[in-house]
Amino acid sequence: PMSLREHALSLFRGALGTVRPAPMLKRALKLQGNGCPQLLVKGQAFPVKRDLYLVGFGKAVLGMAAAAEEILGEHLTRGIINVPLGIQESLRRAGMQEMLLKPHSKIQVIEGAKNNLPDAEALKGAAAIQELAEGLTADDLLLVLISGGGSALLPAPIPPILLEEKEKLTKMLASRGAAIQELNTVRKTLSVLKGGGLAQLAHPAQVVSLILSDVIGDPLDIIASGPTAASSHSVQDCLQILTKYNLLHNLPKSVEMVLSSSPTKPTAPENYSHVSNIILGSNTLALEEAKCQAEGLGYAALVLSAAVHGEVGQVATLYCQLIQLVCLGFAGLGEGPLGDELRGKLLQLAAELQIPGLDLDKFLQALQGLRPNRPVCILAGGETTVQLQGTGKGGRNQELALRVGLGLHKARATGASSPQGRCEILFLSGGTDGQDGPTEAAGAFCSPGLVAEALQEGLDVEAFLRNNDSYTFFSQFQGGHHLLVTGLTGTNVMDIQAILIRAM
Repeated sequence: PMSLREHALSLFRGALGTVRPAPMLKRALKLQGNGCPQLLVKGQAFPVKRDLYLVGFGKAVLGMAAAAEEILGEHLTRGIINVPLGIQESLRRAGMQEMLLKPHSKIQVIEGAKNNLPDAEALKGAAAIQELAEGLTADDLLLVLISGGGSALLPAPIPPILLEEKEKLTKMLASRGAAIQELNTVRKTLSVLKGGGLAQLAHPAQVVSLILSDVIGDPLDIIASGPTAASSHSVQDCLQILTKYNLLHNLPKSVEMVLSSSPTKPTAPENYSHVSNIILGSNTLALEEAKCQAEGLGYAALVLSAAVHGEVGQVATLYCQLIQLVCLGFAGLGEGPLGDELRGKLLQLAAELQIPGLDLDKFLQALQGLRPNRPVCILAGGETTVQLQGTGKGGRNQELALRVGLGLHKARATGASSPQGRCEILFLSGGTDGQDGPTEAAGAFCSPGLVAEALQEGLDVEAFLRNNDSYTFFSQFQGGHHLLVTGLTGTNVMDIQAILIRAM
């Protein structure tokens, strides 16, 4: 039989396949008819009366644009996309030709935002996109491609604000502890294109946005700072945030000027009647595909959530307790006091983590209803956070995998869940963009057995974790066999976790 590692790898690859730019666009986007052609997006029809233009920004947009140009063919008049610095060269080196534009493409590529920070090149690209949008007429159609990382690639501060001034303000807010939502609210208020600005400039043209989401819950106004979505914030919100962090009285003159002359109300939703925002790919979609694949391999498959977030240690504990509960079920002890105790702990932990939309009660009932001894696959996605303390190499996925392995080993050693001994368990966590921290790994596979083996060899697993050095840990076994290495994927829908359990 295939090993659990092979199963987990095939689930991860299947999930990735469904959110890769080319297959994703080809499923969703069609062009039909010759007389008056129509653009069909997931069954919605948009007539192409005159010219069809394309703009895009984000880490996965190059591959999306290549696929879109293939589908649109002669109908595409012109396009401009802003993509991360060096991405064309990286994809060329990785042999991913299908993600690159053909020679003589009608789409101009501007690379910028070095280290994911707005810079002069990104500013130049944003200005070109702005100019294209402003020149459109009621008979034109603008196709907008958006993915994560789009925010840094579309900087256009409202004049007279300079990019440096906006950056400095953002940095000051961040250093005072402002949350990402607060930073984005301030950025959007000071931007020409974010917070629905691009859609407003393109009016009266028809705007169709195709979005690859890398944000929990897929909120349209947050992904890439929502250039084609109605902003839910006003200038008042921005002023409140600046007041909260005590920055209202040392703002640059240009920022004061823009804030005092900005309209106090956000643009009314009816002013977006010319816009359609369509989510093409998301973590949820990737998990659905993995679930189908797992069922095909004979697993009883359940999706826990596509919105798992929180500190990596807490999330690891949640997964460990879920795994122990499944093993108790395999041993026929799921209904006893041990099972009740675990369920209580799980419900408390889930309440602390506040995972949006997770009904853990319902999930645990579904788990109890599974046929005994059928292998189980639990899938989840989202993005955890790691508080860096050490100087080691790793990433949030490798660290999560190692923490789950260690937690299971400890539970087994204390005899807290001896039934675990009758289970074969594998945990996988991986980043869908193929990158997890500053290493070539996208994540890692871990099992309690691997941790036991490491401890027998005299390795101090907890020391590796204290030093945030999970990559070095996994590299020491079977030539890195436990590292998940995919290479650049050209897409990003956050992280995916798979738990595979079968009776021994």
